[in-house]
Amino acid sequence: MKIAANTQESQARVERLLPQTSPAVASVLTRAMAAQELSRADGLILATCSGQDVEALTAVADHARREVVGDIITYVVNRNINFTNVCFIGCAFCSFSTSARAADAYNLSFDEIAQRVIEAREMGATEVCVQGGLPRGLDPFYYRDILRTIKNAVPDMHAHAFSPMEITYGTELTGMSLPDYLQMLKDNGLDTLPGTAAEVLDDDVRHLLSRKKVTVKQWVNVVKTAHKLGIPSTSTMMYGHVETPENWVDHMMLLRDIQKETGGFTEFVPLSFVHQNTGLYQLGIARPGPTEAEALKFHALARLMLRGWINNIQVSWVKLDRELSQKALQAGANDYSGTLIDENISRLAGATAGQYMPPAEFRTLIRAIDRVPAERTTTYQIRQVFDRYTDAVAV
Repeated sequence: MKIAANTQESQARVERLLPQTSPAVASVLTRAMAAQELSRADGLILATCSGQDVEALTAVADHARREVVGDIITYVVNRNINFTNVCFIGCAFCSFSTSARAADAYNLSFDEIAQRVIEAREMGATEVCVQGGLPRGLDPFYYRDILRTIKNAVPDMHAHAFSPMEITYGTELTGMSLPDYLQMLKDNGLDTLPGTAAEVLDDDVRHLLSRKKVTVKQWVNVVKTAHKLGIPSTSTMMYGHVETPENWVDHMMLLRDIQKETGGFTEFVPLSFVHQNTGLYQLGIARPGPTEAEALKFHALARLMLRGWINNIQVSWVKLDRELSQKALQAGANDYSGTLIDENISRLAGATAGQYMPPAEFRTLIRAIDRVPAERTTTYQIRQVFDRYTDAVAV
C-alpha cells in the first residue's frame, strides 16, 4: 500500500481512486470526505464493498485519520495480568479458560499480582490491564482487593481493569447495585474499564458465541454507568467469525450513540478472530478469521463511521501480526495498542505475533510507514513524542 506523505498527496490519491470506484461507494466516500456523519445504509455499502472499492475506502479513511488526529501513531507501555484462567462461562471462541480441576489451572495470589505490578513499573509500564476468568465461589470483594493490591504496590500505576462481564459478576457476588459497585471499585483504584466482553453487540450472535455472557443491554448498562461515574472505557468488537456486515455497522452505530450520550470511550479496538485453537472454528461454526482485505476494510469503516465521536482507532498487533497491523495503520487507524507484557489470551487461541513488543520496536515499525511515534497514557495523554527518524525525543 502506497504511503501518502502529506495531506495534499493523500487528497490526490483519493481523487485518483474515486473515479475508478463503483458509483454507490464513490457517493458514500464523497460524503465521508466532507466529514459528514454516515448512516446505516452508507455503512452497509462500505462494509460490503470489494475489489478496488476497498482501496478507495482505505484511502479515504487514511485521509480522514490525517485530518482528525494527524500523523502521530501512539502506543502505551503496559502489562497484562490475567489473574486466573479458571472460568465457568465457556465461550466458544476462547482457548484461555479452563476448569478448576484442570492440571493447568492457576490463580495468582495477591503477592504474585503485586510482584507483577512492581516488575511492570521497572520495565517502564504506566498501565496494568487486569482481567481473568470467572471462577465459581469467588470472594465477593475479590476485584476490590486486586485494585488495593495494585495501588499498594505502585500507587500511581494506572489500573485498567475488569470487563463488563466481570463487573456484572461482581455485582452478583456482592449483591450491590451496579452504580454502588462501580463507585466502590473507583474509590479503591479503578481508573478505566476495558470495553471487552462486547464481542458483537447483537444477542443472536452472542448466543452462538457464549450463552452465559452478558446481554447487549447489560453490556451497554455497565459502560454507560461507568462513564457517568467518571470511569472511561475502551470499546471493542470481535470480527471475522460468524458475524455479518450488518453486525459490523450496527455495532459501530451503537457505540457511536453511546459516545454521543456519555463521551466516555477512549478508543475503538477492532479484535480480529484468532481461530486456530477455538471450538467455534473446530466445530465448523465460524470462518477462519478475517481476510486481509476484510481486516483493512473493518478498520477503515470504523474510522469513517465513528469520525468525530471515537477518534482513536487501535490496531491489535498481537492478533494481526506486525505487517498487517502496519497496513491497518495506513487504512484509518492511529494507535498501535500496548507492549502487552505477558499477553496470553490471543496466544492460546493460536496467535503467533508474540506476548510482548518492546517500545523501541513500536517506534521502528511506526517510522517504517513514515509516521511519528509517541508514547501515550491509557487515556491518550501524550507522554513523549519521538522524532520521525531517530529515537531522540522531539522538542
